[in-house]
Amino acid sequence: MKHLAAYLLLGLAGNTSPSASDIKGVLSSVGIDADDDRLEKLISELDGKDINELIAEGSSKLASVPTGGAGGAASGGAAATSGGAAAPTEETKEEAKEEEKEESDEDMGFGLFD
Repeated sequence: MKHLAAYLLLGLAGNTSPSASDIKGVLSSVGIDADDDRLEKLISELDGKDINELIAEGSSKLASVPTGGAGGAASGGAAATSGGAAAPTEETKEEAKEEEKEESDEDMGFGLFD
């Protein structure tokens, strides 16, 4: 990642085709030693490619990746099949109300903006 970050920094600075020595210079300026094997592989993979096009292509691929929401539905379905879905939900609500009361008592009647 550090090699790619240095490559991207150089690209943002206007160097459209950073060399290994350019990347080593960026990394050494912050006290990091470059790994020559990884650096050569990175440069060979990105040689002749536009950074902005690669970022746009990667962003479009990330947009199709499903994120969040699936975990709650699966656990809700499992609770419904057990037959006792209503009771745990009520207990959770009561616990949440108790926690809110405890948190409000911590300021001992004095608010930060009172």
